[in-house]
Amino acid sequence: MKYSRVYFEDVQVGDEIPSLVKGPIQQIQLTRYAGASGDFNPIHQDDEFAKAAGMGGVFGHGMLTMGFVAQAVTDWVGAGRVRRIGVRFTGLVRLKDVITCRGRILGKSSKDDVNLIDLEIWAENQKGEKIVTGKATVAVPSREP
Repeated sequence: MKYSRVYFEDVQVGDEIPSLVKGPIQQIQLTRYAGASGDFNPIHQDDEFAKAAGMGGVFGHGMLTMGFVAQAVTDWVGAGRVRRIGVRFTGLVRLKDVITCRGRILGKSSKDDVNLIDLEIWAENQKGEKIVTGKATVAVPSREP
């Protein structure tokens, strides 16, 4: 992956980061994520079980969707620059959903030669429904020495 090169002086409050599109979500992706994360809850694998649990069928792991949003931020700012990220899960990701991850700059600050950018971040499905909302803080270099 080639990361963007973001400089503190080049971004303004209100700017959006490039969106990241994931999907359509497939069962194999959920199975692979279960193996990678150790989360083998059958509500993510067994449609009958998920329906019996009142979930209406299989749905994606929340942390998988959080990972998608974190990838959008990292793709924009670069590896090792994310200082903080936190999300709230607001909807379910279903099989065949297409997820678009987005972000917008909320604020900028500099202190002791550290340039921080605060972001509003979210993911939405193909219907425009937000399924994850949150905030992130990233550190970026300055163009000036």
